[in-house]
Amino acid sequence: MFKNVFGSGFLVRTAHVILTWVITLILFLHDTELRKQEETGQLVQPVLFVLLVLVSVLLYFAVSLMDPGFILSDDSDLQFTLGVTEEQQDMIPPTTKSLRQRRCGHCLLQQPMRSKHCQTCQHCVRRYDHHCPWIENCVGERNHRWFVLYLAVQLLVLLWGLHIAWTGFGYAPTWQLWLRANGTLLAVALLVALLSLIVLLLLGSHLYLVSLNTTTWEFMSRHRISYLKHCGADENPFDRGTFHNLWGFFCVWGTVVWEQVYFREGSDQV
Repeated sequence: MFKNVFGSGFLVRTAHVILTWVITLILFLHDTELRKQEETGQLVQPVLFVLLVLVSVLLYFAVSLMDPGFILSDDSDLQFTLGVTEEQQDMIPPTTKSLRQRRCGHCLLQQPMRSKHCQTCQHCVRRYDHHCPWIENCVGERNHRWFVLYLAVQLLVLLWGLHIAWTGFGYAPTWQLWLRANGTLLAVALLVALLSLIVLLLLGSHLYLVSLNTTTWEFMSRHRISYLKHCGADENPFDRGTFHNLWGFFCVWGTVVWEQVYFREGSDQV
């Protein structure tokens, strides 16, 4: 389920952890509200902040090391488990039928619908979304919901950290003295603000795509994907409505046979 901690992404993960705790330490060392509360014995907010940072780091490692849905063997009985009749087969566009039966040109395994081969991970991934260099892992069927949860927790940590940094800026009579006293905290605040914007955009885009039951890869490369390029611009064969899409994403566990969803939608439209 989990990959080797000391694999190819070791340096990325190490840098992330070091940066996280260095920023946290700076927020405690400067004259911020966290330090003031710690000095006065009001430990509720400092402890909660550290715990939230710890949760974000644990979620980062979970998403980074988790199997995103690698396809490691052929699903030789896939066509029988679909429950698709020959009559339904004839209703599927030829491009879709050929896609279901094709083998990956890299790992030579049969690709279920919505899967894609990742050149970086050297595996096909179920319900492939994208390869994220931040976590040095693919985001796919098994870890996508945890990736979204990680983004939400990380955004909360960053916004709280930005507020804490703001409370630590002190007064100085000149800009030179102010920068000398607050330069490090200012650099941390700017970095945290930039990261907050990036995480906010990522979280918003993923929640939007999840609500449509589509992936980043499908959204960006729709015109090149054989089971989607014949659909209309606003047509998504996997869309079951916003509520059902969100419920299925966050609350339904296990491997989904997307061919069944695709065929059912196709049958409903005939």
